[in-house]
Amino acid sequence: MLVTMKYAIVIPDGCADEPVAELGGRTPLQAARTPHMDRVAQLGVVGLADNVPATLTPASDVATLSLFGYDPLEVYTGRAPLEAAAMGIHLGPHDWAIRCNLVYVPDGHMRDFTAGHISTAEARELIQALQASLGGREVAGGVIEFHAGVQYRHILVWRGRGPESGLEQTRTQPPHDIPDRPVADYLPIGPARDWLVELMEASKPILAAQAVNQRRRETGHKPATQIWLWGQGQAPRLTPFAERYGPRGAIISAVDLVRGVGVLLGWHRIDVPGATGYLDTNYANKGKYAVEALGQFDLVCVHIEAPDEASHEGRAEAKVEALERIDEHIVGPLLEALPHYGYHRLLVEPDHRTTLHTRAHAHGPVPFAACGTGIQPDAATSYDELTAAAAPLRFQPGHTLMPWFLGLHRPPSA
Repeated sequence: MLVTMKYAIVIPDGCADEPVAELGGRTPLQAARTPHMDRVAQLGVVGLADNVPATLTPASDVATLSLFGYDPLEVYTGRAPLEAAAMGIHLGPHDWAIRCNLVYVPDGHMRDFTAGHISTAEARELIQALQASLGGREVAGGVIEFHAGVQYRHILVWRGRGPESGLEQTRTQPPHDIPDRPVADYLPIGPARDWLVELMEASKPILAAQAVNQRRRETGHKPATQIWLWGQGQAPRLTPFAERYGPRGAIISAVDLVRGVGVLLGWHRIDVPGATGYLDTNYANKGKYAVEALGQFDLVCVHIEAPDEASHEGRAEAKVEALERIDEHIVGPLLEALPHYGYHRLLVEPDHRTTLHTRAHAHGPVPFAACGTGIQPDAATSYDELTAAAAPLRFQPGHTLMPWFLGLHRPPSA
Protein backbone atom coordinates (compact mmCIF):
# COMPACT_ATOMS: atom_id res chain seq x y z
CA MET A 1 0.00 0.00 0.00
CA LEU A 2 1.28 3.47 -0.93
CA VAL A 3 1.90 5.57 2.18
CA THR A 4 1.35 9.32 1.70
CA MET A 5 2.63 12.06 3.98
CA LYS A 6 1.30 15.58 4.44
CA TYR A 7 3.87 18.33 5.01
CA ALA A 8 3.42 21.92 6.18
CA ILE A 9 6.10 24.61 6.34
CA VAL A 10 5.68 27.94 8.13
CA ILE A 11 8.22 30.68 7.35
CA PRO A 12 8.13 33.64 9.78
CA ASP A 13 10.39 35.77 7.60
CA GLY A 14 13.40 37.28 9.38
CA CYS A 15 12.18 36.29 12.85
CA ALA A 16 15.61 35.11 14.04
CA ASP A 17 17.20 37.91 16.05
CA GLU A 18 19.45 38.89 18.93
CA PRO A 19 18.57 39.83 22.54
CA VAL A 20 17.44 43.46 22.80
CA ALA A 21 17.18 45.71 25.84
CA GLU A 22 13.67 46.80 24.91
CA LEU A 23 12.51 43.21 25.49
CA GLY A 24 14.40 42.75 28.75
CA GLY A 25 17.45 41.19 27.16
CA ARG A 26 15.39 38.63 25.25
CA THR A 27 14.95 37.97 21.56
CA PRO A 28 11.49 38.53 20.03
CA LEU A 29 11.00 34.75 19.86
CA GLN A 30 11.78 34.48 23.57
CA ALA A 31 9.55 37.43 24.45
CA ALA A 32 6.57 36.34 22.35
CA ARG A 33 3.87 34.04 23.70
CA THR A 34 4.02 31.20 21.18
CA PRO A 35 2.47 28.07 22.74
CA HIS A 36 1.97 26.33 19.40
CA MET A 37 5.54 26.85 18.20
CA ASP A 38 6.70 25.63 21.60
CA ARG A 39 4.42 22.62 21.16
CA VAL A 40 6.13 21.82 17.86
CA ALA A 41 9.45 21.87 19.72
CA GLN A 42 8.09 19.66 22.50
CA LEU A 43 6.62 17.12 20.09
CA GLY A 44 9.73 17.06 17.90
CA VAL A 45 13.17 18.62 17.61
CA VAL A 46 14.84 22.00 17.36
CA GLY A 47 18.13 22.93 15.75
CA LEU A 48 19.95 25.37 13.53
CA ALA A 49 20.16 25.74 9.74
CA ASP A 50 22.47 28.10 7.88
CA ASN A 51 20.60 29.11 4.74
CA VAL A 52 22.92 31.80 3.39
CA PRO A 53 26.43 30.94 2.16
CA ALA A 54 29.07 33.39 3.33
CA THR A 55 29.78 34.48 -0.24
CA LEU A 56 26.18 35.57 -0.93
CA THR A 57 24.11 38.46 0.42
CA PRO A 58 21.83 37.48 3.33
CA ALA A 59 18.38 37.97 1.84
CA SER A 60 15.16 36.09 1.20
CA ASP A 61 16.01 35.16 -2.37
CA VAL A 62 19.11 33.16 -1.43
CA ALA A 63 17.71 31.93 1.88
CA THR A 64 14.36 30.76 0.47
CA LEU A 65 16.04 28.68 -2.23
CA SER A 66 18.14 27.08 0.48
CA LEU A 67 15.19 26.48 2.79
CA PHE A 68 13.35 24.75 -0.07
CA GLY A 69 16.27 22.38 -0.58
CA TYR A 70 18.21 23.97 -3.44
CA ASP A 71 21.87 24.93 -3.18
CA PRO A 72 21.95 28.68 -3.92
CA LEU A 73 25.60 28.42 -4.93
CA GLU A 74 24.42 26.26 -7.85
CA VAL A 75 21.07 27.78 -8.85
CA TYR A 76 20.92 31.40 -7.67
CA THR A 77 20.98 34.01 -10.46
CA GLY A 78 19.53 37.06 -8.67
CA ARG A 79 16.49 38.26 -6.77
CA ALA A 80 14.53 40.04 -9.48
CA PRO A 81 14.05 37.06 -11.83
CA LEU A 82 12.40 35.14 -9.00
CA GLU A 83 9.87 37.95 -8.58
CA ALA A 84 9.44 38.25 -12.34
CA ALA A 85 8.37 34.59 -12.41
CA ALA A 86 5.59 35.30 -9.90
CA MET A 87 4.43 38.22 -12.05
CA GLY A 88 4.28 36.08 -15.19
CA ILE A 89 7.11 37.97 -16.89
CA HIS A 90 8.98 35.83 -19.40
CA LEU A 91 12.73 36.34 -19.62
CA GLY A 92 14.58 35.43 -22.80
CA PRO A 93 18.17 34.14 -22.90
CA HIS A 94 19.67 37.64 -23.00
CA ASP A 95 17.11 39.41 -20.79
CA TRP A 96 17.67 40.68 -17.26
CA ALA A 97 15.15 41.45 -14.53
CA ILE A 98 16.07 44.21 -12.07
CA ARG A 99 14.26 44.93 -8.82
CA CYS A 100 12.73 48.41 -8.95
CA ASN A 101 11.76 49.78 -5.54
CA LEU A 102 9.75 52.95 -5.07
CA VAL A 103 11.63 54.69 -2.25
CA TYR A 104 11.58 57.89 -0.20
CA VAL A 105 14.90 59.76 -0.38
CA PRO A 106 14.10 63.39 0.49
CA ASP A 107 17.56 64.53 1.57
CA GLY A 108 20.04 62.15 -0.03
CA HIS A 109 19.41 59.52 2.67
CA MET A 110 17.35 56.31 2.43
CA ARG A 111 14.60 57.42 4.78
CA ASP A 112 12.05 54.77 3.73
CA PHE A 113 12.67 51.91 1.32
CA THR A 114 8.87 51.35 1.07
CA ALA A 115 7.89 54.96 0.20
CA GLY A 116 5.68 55.03 3.26
CA HIS A 117 4.25 51.58 2.44
CA ILE A 118 2.65 53.01 -0.65
CA SER A 119 -0.46 51.14 -1.76
CA THR A 120 -0.43 48.84 -4.75
CA ALA A 121 -3.00 50.99 -6.58
CA GLU A 122 -0.95 54.16 -6.06
CA ALA A 123 2.27 52.43 -7.03
CA ARG A 124 0.73 51.06 -10.21
CA GLU A 125 -0.05 54.61 -11.38
CA LEU A 126 3.56 55.64 -10.77
CA ILE A 127 5.02 52.64 -12.57
CA GLN A 128 2.68 53.25 -15.51
CA ALA A 129 3.94 56.85 -15.65
CA LEU A 130 7.54 55.62 -15.71
CA GLN A 131 6.72 53.16 -18.49
CA ALA A 132 5.04 55.90 -20.50
CA SER A 133 8.05 58.22 -20.13
CA LEU A 134 11.00 55.81 -20.10
CA GLY A 135 9.69 52.44 -21.29
CA GLY A 136 10.89 51.39 -24.70
CA ARG A 137 14.04 53.46 -24.36
CA GLU A 138 17.19 51.81 -25.68
CA VAL A 139 19.78 51.52 -22.94
CA ALA A 140 23.18 49.79 -23.19
CA GLY A 141 22.14 47.82 -26.24
CA GLY A 142 18.81 46.71 -24.85
CA VAL A 143 15.27 48.01 -24.38
CA ILE A 144 13.76 48.65 -20.94
CA GLU A 145 10.28 47.88 -19.58
CA PHE A 146 8.65 48.75 -16.24
CA HIS A 147 6.30 46.19 -14.68
CA ALA A 148 4.09 46.99 -11.69
CA GLY A 149 4.19 44.59 -8.74
CA VAL A 150 2.89 44.87 -5.19
CA GLN A 151 3.17 48.02 -3.03
CA TYR A 152 6.74 49.31 -3.34
CA ARG A 153 8.15 46.20 -5.08
CA HIS A 154 8.37 46.34 -8.89
CA ILE A 155 10.45 45.05 -11.80
CA LEU A 156 12.49 46.68 -14.55
CA VAL A 157 13.25 44.35 -17.47
CA TRP A 158 16.20 44.92 -19.79
CA ARG A 159 15.50 43.12 -23.06
CA GLY A 160 18.91 42.36 -24.52
CA ARG A 161 19.90 41.74 -28.12
CA GLY A 162 23.08 40.02 -26.99
CA PRO A 163 24.85 38.78 -23.89
CA GLU A 164 26.62 42.04 -23.00
CA SER A 165 24.71 44.26 -20.57
CA GLY A 166 27.35 44.96 -17.95
CA LEU A 167 24.88 43.76 -15.32
CA GLU A 168 26.64 40.50 -14.55
CA GLN A 169 29.73 42.32 -13.31
CA THR A 170 27.79 45.06 -11.51
CA ARG A 171 27.11 44.97 -7.78
CA THR A 172 23.95 46.59 -6.42
CA GLN A 173 22.74 47.30 -2.90
CA PRO A 174 19.38 46.33 -1.32
CA PRO A 175 17.71 49.53 -0.09
CA HIS A 176 16.34 47.84 3.03
CA ASP A 177 19.90 47.30 4.26
CA ILE A 178 20.84 51.01 4.23
CA PRO A 179 18.22 52.66 6.46
CA ASP A 180 18.86 56.39 7.01
CA ARG A 181 22.24 56.16 5.26
CA PRO A 182 23.46 58.42 2.41
CA VAL A 183 22.49 56.73 -0.85
CA ALA A 184 25.53 58.14 -2.67
CA ASP A 185 27.65 55.64 -0.74
CA TYR A 186 25.58 52.66 -1.96
CA LEU A 187 25.06 53.27 -5.68
CA PRO A 188 25.80 50.42 -8.12
CA ILE A 189 29.43 49.51 -8.70
CA GLY A 190 30.55 48.08 -12.04
CA PRO A 191 30.08 48.41 -15.81
CA ALA A 192 26.30 49.06 -15.65
CA ARG A 193 26.60 51.73 -12.95
CA ASP A 194 26.16 54.73 -15.25
CA TRP A 195 22.94 53.68 -16.94
CA LEU A 196 21.39 52.34 -13.73
CA VAL A 197 22.10 55.62 -11.93
CA GLU A 198 20.85 57.61 -14.93
CA LEU A 199 17.51 55.79 -14.78
CA MET A 200 17.22 56.38 -11.04
CA GLU A 201 17.91 60.08 -11.58
CA ALA A 202 15.49 60.25 -14.54
CA SER A 203 12.71 58.85 -12.37
CA LYS A 204 12.82 61.76 -9.92
CA PRO A 205 11.09 64.52 -11.96
CA ILE A 206 8.61 62.03 -13.43
CA LEU A 207 7.51 60.80 -10.01
CA ALA A 208 7.47 64.29 -8.49
CA ALA A 209 4.97 65.44 -11.11
CA GLN A 210 2.46 62.64 -10.55
CA ALA A 211 -0.89 63.35 -8.90
CA VAL A 212 -0.44 60.30 -6.65
CA ASN A 213 2.61 61.84 -5.02
CA GLN A 214 0.99 65.24 -4.80
CA ARG A 215 -1.93 63.70 -2.89
CA ARG A 216 0.43 61.81 -0.60
CA ARG A 217 2.31 64.99 0.26
CA GLU A 218 -0.93 66.89 0.91
CA THR A 219 -2.20 64.17 3.25
CA GLY A 220 1.05 63.87 5.20
CA HIS A 221 2.21 60.62 3.60
CA LYS A 222 5.69 60.02 2.25
CA PRO A 223 5.86 60.31 -1.53
CA ALA A 224 7.87 58.01 -3.77
CA THR A 225 10.76 60.30 -4.67
CA GLN A 226 12.64 57.93 -7.00
CA ILE A 227 13.22 54.34 -8.03
CA TRP A 228 16.04 52.22 -6.62
CA LEU A 229 17.46 49.53 -8.91
CA TRP A 230 19.08 46.39 -7.50
CA GLY A 231 18.95 42.58 -7.30
CA GLN A 232 19.39 42.00 -11.03
CA GLY A 233 19.54 38.53 -12.56
CA GLN A 234 18.67 36.27 -15.47
CA ALA A 235 16.11 33.49 -15.52
CA PRO A 236 17.22 30.59 -13.27
CA ARG A 237 16.85 26.94 -14.18
CA LEU A 238 15.40 24.93 -11.33
CA THR A 239 14.44 21.26 -11.28
CA PRO A 240 10.75 21.07 -10.31
CA PHE A 241 10.26 20.21 -6.64
CA ALA A 242 8.04 17.20 -7.37
CA GLU A 243 10.64 15.82 -9.76
CA ARG A 244 13.46 16.34 -7.29
CA TYR A 245 11.77 15.42 -4.00
CA GLY A 246 8.33 13.93 -4.74
CA PRO A 247 5.62 15.99 -2.96
CA ARG A 248 3.30 18.29 -4.91
CA GLY A 249 3.45 21.72 -3.30
CA ALA A 250 1.46 24.92 -2.84
CA ILE A 251 2.77 28.32 -1.77
CA ILE A 252 0.97 31.02 0.23
CA SER A 253 2.74 34.38 0.35
CA ALA A 254 1.98 38.05 -0.31
CA VAL A 255 5.55 38.65 -1.52
CA ASP A 256 6.32 38.18 -5.22
CA LEU A 257 9.83 36.99 -4.45
CA VAL A 258 8.68 33.98 -2.42
CA ARG A 259 5.75 33.29 -4.73
CA GLY A 260 8.19 33.40 -7.64
CA VAL A 261 10.41 30.74 -6.12
CA GLY A 262 7.33 28.57 -5.60
CA VAL A 263 6.16 29.08 -9.19
CA LEU A 264 9.60 28.16 -10.53
CA LEU A 265 9.52 24.99 -8.42
CA GLY A 266 6.18 24.03 -9.94
CA TRP A 267 4.13 24.76 -6.81
CA HIS A 268 0.56 26.00 -7.01
CA ARG A 269 0.20 29.64 -6.05
CA ILE A 270 -2.60 30.40 -3.58
CA ASP A 271 -3.59 34.06 -3.23
CA VAL A 272 -5.18 34.88 0.12
CA PRO A 273 -7.62 37.78 0.58
CA GLY A 274 -6.18 40.39 2.92
CA ALA A 275 -2.58 39.19 2.62
CA THR A 276 -0.48 42.35 2.36
CA GLY A 277 3.15 41.41 2.98
CA TYR A 278 3.14 43.79 5.95
CA LEU A 279 2.25 43.82 9.65
CA ASP A 280 -1.44 44.27 8.86
CA THR A 281 -1.67 41.06 6.83
CA ASN A 282 -4.65 38.77 7.40
CA TYR A 283 -3.02 36.06 9.52
CA ALA A 284 -6.29 34.18 10.08
CA ASN A 285 -7.01 33.90 6.37
CA LYS A 286 -3.50 32.60 5.73
CA GLY A 287 -4.04 29.88 8.32
CA LYS A 288 -7.50 29.04 6.97
CA TYR A 289 -6.32 28.74 3.36
CA ALA A 290 -3.30 26.67 4.41
CA VAL A 291 -5.46 24.17 6.28
CA GLU A 292 -7.83 23.92 3.30
CA ALA A 293 -4.91 23.39 0.91
CA LEU A 294 -3.79 20.31 2.84
CA GLY A 295 -6.71 18.48 1.29
CA GLN A 296 -5.38 19.08 -2.24
CA PHE A 297 -1.59 19.12 -1.94
CA ASP A 298 1.11 17.00 -0.36
CA LEU A 299 3.03 20.03 0.92
CA VAL A 300 1.75 23.48 1.88
CA CYS A 301 4.14 26.36 2.60
CA VAL A 302 2.98 29.56 4.34
CA HIS A 303 5.31 32.55 4.24
CA ILE A 304 4.69 35.62 6.45
CA GLU A 305 6.70 38.79 5.83
CA ALA A 306 5.56 40.69 8.94
CA PRO A 307 8.45 39.87 11.37
CA ASP A 308 10.98 40.98 8.75
CA GLU A 309 9.16 44.27 8.18
CA ALA A 310 9.06 44.94 11.93
CA SER A 311 12.83 44.43 12.16
CA HIS A 312 13.47 46.77 9.23
CA GLU A 313 11.46 49.41 11.09
CA GLY A 314 13.23 48.70 14.40
CA ARG A 315 9.93 47.93 16.17
CA ALA A 316 10.51 45.21 18.76
CA GLU A 317 6.96 45.07 20.13
CA ALA A 318 5.53 44.88 16.61
CA LYS A 319 7.80 41.92 15.88
CA VAL A 320 6.63 40.18 19.04
CA GLU A 321 3.00 40.79 18.10
CA ALA A 322 3.56 39.44 14.57
CA LEU A 323 5.08 36.25 15.97
CA GLU A 324 2.18 35.78 18.38
CA ARG A 325 -0.34 36.17 15.57
CA ILE A 326 1.55 33.73 13.35
CA ASP A 327 1.54 31.26 16.24
CA GLU A 328 -2.17 31.66 16.97
CA HIS A 329 -3.60 31.86 13.47
CA ILE A 330 -1.22 29.77 11.35
CA VAL A 331 0.92 27.36 13.38
CA GLY A 332 -1.92 26.46 15.74
CA PRO A 333 -4.49 25.55 13.06
CA LEU A 334 -1.93 23.55 11.07
CA LEU A 335 -0.77 21.70 14.17
CA GLU A 336 -4.38 20.75 14.86
CA ALA A 337 -5.28 19.80 11.28
CA LEU A 338 -2.27 17.73 10.23
CA PRO A 339 -2.88 14.65 12.46
CA HIS A 340 -6.25 14.12 10.75
CA TYR A 341 -4.33 13.11 7.62
CA GLY A 342 -2.36 10.40 9.41
CA TYR A 343 1.29 10.60 8.41
CA HIS A 344 2.40 14.21 8.64
CA ARG A 345 5.25 16.61 9.43
CA LEU A 346 5.40 20.31 10.32
CA LEU A 347 8.39 22.64 10.04
CA VAL A 348 8.71 26.18 11.44
CA GLU A 349 11.78 27.99 10.14
CA PRO A 350 12.65 31.57 9.15
CA ASP A 351 14.64 32.10 5.98
CA HIS A 352 17.33 34.36 7.47
CA ARG A 353 18.12 36.60 10.44
CA THR A 354 16.91 40.22 10.50
CA THR A 355 18.10 42.05 13.60
CA LEU A 356 16.30 44.90 15.29
CA HIS A 357 19.66 46.40 16.23
CA THR A 358 20.84 46.90 12.63
CA ARG A 359 17.37 46.91 10.98
CA ALA A 360 19.00 44.77 8.28
CA HIS A 361 19.46 41.16 7.23
CA ALA A 362 22.40 39.25 8.65
CA HIS A 363 24.39 36.10 8.01
CA GLY A 364 24.21 33.29 10.53
CA PRO A 365 22.18 30.18 11.35
CA VAL A 366 18.47 30.37 12.11
CA PRO A 367 16.48 28.23 14.57
CA PHE A 368 13.95 25.68 13.32
CA ALA A 369 11.47 23.35 14.97
CA ALA A 370 10.03 20.24 13.34
CA CYS A 371 7.66 17.54 14.49
CA GLY A 372 5.55 14.73 13.11
CA THR A 373 5.64 11.15 11.96
CA GLY A 374 9.03 9.50 12.43
CA ILE A 375 10.67 12.50 14.15
CA GLN A 376 11.86 11.39 17.59
CA PRO A 377 11.46 14.17 20.19
CA ASP A 378 14.54 15.68 21.80
CA ALA A 379 14.65 17.48 25.14
CA ALA A 380 13.52 20.90 23.85
CA THR A 381 10.59 22.59 25.54
CA SER A 382 10.49 25.87 23.61
CA TYR A 383 11.25 27.33 20.19
CA ASP A 384 13.78 30.16 20.26
CA GLU A 385 17.36 30.98 19.32
CA LEU A 386 18.89 29.99 22.67
CA THR A 387 17.19 26.59 22.79
CA ALA A 388 18.12 25.85 19.17
CA ALA A 389 21.74 26.84 19.76
CA ALA A 390 21.95 24.33 22.62
CA ALA A 391 20.54 21.49 20.52
CA PRO A 392 22.84 19.09 18.66
CA LEU A 393 20.97 19.15 15.33
CA ARG A 394 22.72 21.30 12.68
CA PHE A 395 22.21 21.67 8.96
CA GLN A 396 25.23 23.26 7.35
CA PRO A 397 24.63 24.07 4.55
CA GLY A 398 20.96 24.82 5.12
CA HIS A 399 19.68 23.27 1.89
CA THR A 400 20.34 19.82 3.40
CA LEU A 401 17.48 20.31 5.89
CA MET A 402 14.70 19.83 3.31
CA PRO A 403 15.54 16.22 2.32
CA TRP A 404 15.81 15.39 6.04
CA PHE A 405 12.42 17.01 6.75
CA LEU A 406 10.86 15.03 3.91
CA GLY A 407 12.27 11.83 5.41
CA LEU A 408 14.67 11.18 2.55
CA HIS A 409 17.90 11.52 4.57
CA ARG A 410 19.03 10.76 8.06
CA PRO A 411 19.84 13.80 10.24
CA PRO A 412 23.48 14.91 10.32
CA SER A 413 25.49 13.71 13.27
CA ALA A 414 25.95 16.20 16.11
